[in-house]
Amino acid sequence: MELVYSRTKTIREEKVSGFCPGCMHSTVIKLIGEVLEEMNLVDKAACVLGIGCCGLHMEYMAYDNITAPHGRACAVATGMKRSNPDSLVFTYQGDGDFASIGLAESVSAANRGENITVIFINNGIYGMTGGQMAPTTLVGMKASTAPKGRDPKEHGYPMHMCEILNQLTAPAYLERTSCNNPQNVMKTKNAIKKAFQNQIDGKGFSMVEIVTSCPTNWGLEPLDSLDYLEEKMFAEFPLGVIRDN
Repeated sequence: MELVYSRTKTIREEKVSGFCPGCMHSTVIKLIGEVLEEMNLVDKAACVLGIGCCGLHMEYMAYDNITAPHGRACAVATGMKRSNPDSLVFTYQGDGDFASIGLAESVSAANRGENITVIFINNGIYGMTGGQMAPTTLVGMKASTAPKGRDPKEHGYPMHMCEILNQLTAPAYLERTSCNNPQNVMKTKNAIKKAFQNQIDGKGFSMVEIVTSCPTNWGLEPLDSLDYLEEKMFAEFPLGVIRDN
């Protein structure tokens, strides 16, 4: 019998996913592992994890990783890459970690053109920490800290990190993808592979922003959250390549 698929060895066999039903973290984690194996980079990989649901990643990874203080993943990754330039260093961060608490570190690393890769999970809300409003929360979307929905007059507007970083000179690659259907899953995998290859080639800062769902904190069933992604999230955060130098 011909083997057509096998589970990536980068995920610990003894672990069962603890992510909520409909959460796309597990899909992204699998894609990262598949890319590392296909590119023969597992032994060179070092992941810097953000706080929150992204931090749960450490329970399943079978390659080197470290958890940074909240929002400081890009700063930690900078030090790791500069001290060991032959390694593949990437961060795995949510919208609160990357775009709010860590905004200064994120923008500064991109502005310096650090030769690291950022995997940025944008689900429009803080996950594990209690469903608070995030920088990417949509106008009108309810959160524990905005029970009546995000009001631009009080809370400002959603932040578009790919477009913000695109105003800088240094970044090499910025792409926004999703994992809501098989076609987009493959696009996300290819984007991760390209971002890793850019680092190997010394091109500098690359980011893959992955627009995902959070059924638990959105208050939706998993299938309904997919509809919300397509109808609301993609309208605010259109998918596609923002920069490819």
